[in-house]
Amino acid sequence: MIPIPIPWILAVSAVLFAIGAIGVLLRRNAIVIFLAVEIMLNAANLAFVAFALDMARSGNAPAALAGQIFVFFVIGVAAAEAAVGLALFIAIYRLKETIDVDRLNILRW
Repeated sequence: MIPIPIPWILAVSAVLFAIGAIGVLLRRNAIVIFLAVEIMLNAANLAFVAFALDMARSGNAPAALAGQIFVFFVIGVAAAEAAVGLALFIAIYRLKETIDVDRLNILRW
């Protein structure tokens, strides 16, 4: 089995992060923005795994384990974000009957 080079994995991670950033900046639907943020978190996870793989290949097992632990923390944050974010979307939709970020003015005085 031929190992995948680390720069290729990081390139895929950068492309995923760019797609997520473009989605956050260009879309107006709150759910699509939420999904774009999730794509960005997964891109960060992919980068952490790539660096952990690089550390494991070089023989530095504690650093490889630390990278994997960071991935689990990011997954936990993403799960909490999903729970809170979807609850906020439901509450905002009940109040305003839309989740279009251009039409929401809840935080204005």
